[in-house]
Amino acid sequence: MSKVSVLVVDDAPFIRDLVKKCLRNYFPGMVIEDAVNGRKAQVLLERERFDLVLCDWEMPEMSGLELLTWCRQHEALKAMPFIMVTSRGDKENVVQAIQAGVSDFVGKPFTNEQLLTKVKKALTKLGKLDTLMASAPTRATSAFANDSLSALTGGKAETVRPAAPAAAAPVATAKPLINAPQPGAAKAAAPAGRGQGQLRLSSGNQACVIKALSLKEALLVVRRGEVLPQILEGAVLDLEQGDNAEIARLNGYLHAVVAVESKPDSDWLQLTFRFVDQDAQKLDYLSRLIARGTALKHFVPGA
Repeated sequence: MSKVSVLVVDDAPFIRDLVKKCLRNYFPGMVIEDAVNGRKAQVLLERERFDLVLCDWEMPEMSGLELLTWCRQHEALKAMPFIMVTSRGDKENVVQAIQAGVSDFVGKPFTNEQLLTKVKKALTKLGKLDTLMASAPTRATSAFANDSLSALTGGKAETVRPAAPAAAAPVATAKPLINAPQPGAAKAAAPAGRGQGQLRLSSGNQACVIKALSLKEALLVVRRGEVLPQILEGAVLDLEQGDNAEIARLNGYLHAVVAVESKPDSDWLQLTFRFVDQDAQKLDYLSRLIARGTALKHFVPGA
């Protein structure tokens, strides 16, 4: 029985780990290789045969779009399914990738179900899904969750509980942030901050206030909703700055979630958002955002 081989390409180790562990949990018989950018992926594709490529868009040395274009120029790789796993979901980006020959898209942030749906669709077209299913008598139903947590913590952390409705779920409390609203004022307006952005979670988009920003992480404040954000949940932070309204899409995950107010039903949550991008261009962009400080332009979600 021939093996099904997949190549995962992303400059962020955290994202690569999530994708690989999702696939390994659901398809134990799958052979998975990874690469940190398009250039490294090129070397592997010239040396080995892969049935499917899952690739980020923005990476140093060679982007996902450049890798896709290169693949479609080679006879042996023209028909290989190539799925773009990216936060670039704008119409012009989608059209650009389609013209280059992309097979499908997975938007960041993504759930394990969304990723697996796309992978199974590609493998079905190849006629190889049944082969994998036959070699996997027992499959995990939650391909990220506990295994990705164990990979990050060495297996010493407790399982993250699923999100619950706001009325039933207690929130960890912490000392109020500097400039955070007083309890009586929390319902009226969000805490004042350096700027505003949009946080994209698998459960939906949410406006946020940026309280602090560094090359490593951002401290965000969001209004508490029906579903609580989960620690280690993948997300994308959209920021807008400059006269040309440039959009910075920063990939990362939620490192900590606490209440802004010292009460379990706090209306505002403080999120520590850790960046995972290694792209030099994104880091430079982030540096310019930090340098601008309070000049961060307000971002209007959905505009």
